[in-house]
Amino acid sequence: MQFRQRKDAPRALITVTVMLGMIMAIVDTTIVNVGLNTIGGNLGASVDEVSWIATGYILANVIVMPLNGWLTAYLGRRRFYATSLAIFTVASALCGTARSIWVLVFYRVLQGFGGGALQPTAQAILFESYPPEKRGAAMAIFGLGAMVGPAIGPTLGGWIIDNATWPLIFYINIPIGIVAFVMTLMYVPNPAYIERVSRGIDWIGLGLLSAGLASLQYVLERGQHDDWYSSDTIWILTIVSVASIALFIWRQLHESAPLVDLRVFRLRTFTIGNVIGVITGFGLFGTTLVMPLFFQNVMGFTAWETGLALMPGALATAISMVIVGRMGNRFDSRLVVAGGMIAFGISCWWLGILDQNAGYWNVFWPRCFQGLSLGFLFVPLTTVTLSGMPRGELANATGLATLLRQLGGSLGIAILTTLLTRELTIAYQALASGVTQTHGVPVGTLAQIVNLNATVIAYDYLFRVCAIVFFVTAPFVFFMRPSSARAGAPAMAMAAE
Repeated sequence: MQFRQRKDAPRALITVTVMLGMIMAIVDTTIVNVGLNTIGGNLGASVDEVSWIATGYILANVIVMPLNGWLTAYLGRRRFYATSLAIFTVASALCGTARSIWVLVFYRVLQGFGGGALQPTAQAILFESYPPEKRGAAMAIFGLGAMVGPAIGPTLGGWIIDNATWPLIFYINIPIGIVAFVMTLMYVPNPAYIERVSRGIDWIGLGLLSAGLASLQYVLERGQHDDWYSSDTIWILTIVSVASIALFIWRQLHESAPLVDLRVFRLRTFTIGNVIGVITGFGLFGTTLVMPLFFQNVMGFTAWETGLALMPGALATAISMVIVGRMGNRFDSRLVVAGGMIAFGISCWWLGILDQNAGYWNVFWPRCFQGLSLGFLFVPLTTVTLSGMPRGELANATGLATLLRQLGGSLGIAILTTLLTRELTIAYQALASGVTQTHGVPVGTLAQIVNLNATVIAYDYLFRVCAIVFFVTAPFVFFMRPSSARAGAPAMAMAAE
């Protein structure tokens, strides 16, 4: 079937097209997580086996993200985005048909290869489709979509699991994917300045990249579960990761036409912006993990109550995205980023004073404050980071930036889960050593009280660690030097998937 591509398609239709694909991929990441226990029970899989449903998808994601620039140049932007949508949609259908855990994991890996390209490519398409004076509003819409996905994913997934069957989690992607695929062929343009490449793929480079990133992501995902370096697997994969990535970097820097153009890091502002992006990804992904656990394990919230507690933050982010979109170039983007980082740090410290006696309204205000800070943080951060990037290098740059944010988030989760285990043990031992008599309280009850208080101490410690990370990092924003021609136009929202 042939689809006639419209010349000068309305920007609104281009926006809807890329938002459909991007939101679908982000929602799928979170919607599956709430159904893992049900899927594992139906397929007769252990907890370790079912965790590969999520891990396999992420491993495929991180391999594709840095290839964004090369694949865009090789296939053309429209064909690449359409191909990614097709792979994601077909893999979604296959996931719903799986009747064994490892078949499902294989299909999830295929789905990850399609999904890994959707967000960075959508960012590049939107950036190029709007003139500088309108990019603020356009990227605020993009950022809003990036926030909506994680907000509605768990709620939608929970409803499907409770009221239908788990394959529907994957099947709902099919109609959305088909519509986005057709609209991509009709409306998404191929920029004339993107130079098409006809050379074959660098298989050695691709092998090094795949081995390095997949090994690194595995170490970050499974390190705490496998007790880190007491595991031979973690040791081996750490060595593989370091060696493969080092050889890959050396090879790319010496290639005249590299698979991944690392020379974008010649721009100091881009480099510093990505370092900050990794660190803020650490805090954002980390708190996204810690908050639901804190609400349920400490405050005793149900899954539904946890969703309600998280919702004000998502709504506040939506409001701040609109505000940032209307701000235009009225303020130095670096000041806005620094303010957003400090505000996010304050919200984390605020959460770090809560205990088991806190209720919904004790959570409501710090979550609102945290949500507001995100809009003022991520949209202008990418504004500054990409302000001096040549248009021809944008696809490559957005792919690398998305990858680094993902790795920063994985690093944050790995560090915080390790700290949680360590601090919980230290706090429990300290509290237990101070208990000298029970005064008639059963030993089991006393142990539960000590454990609950130790849990509070451990989670509060994590929130404060995240706060300190943001406070310490904020001043580095001012080492960036945005291009005056683009400094005021927010580029694209680097928000959490």
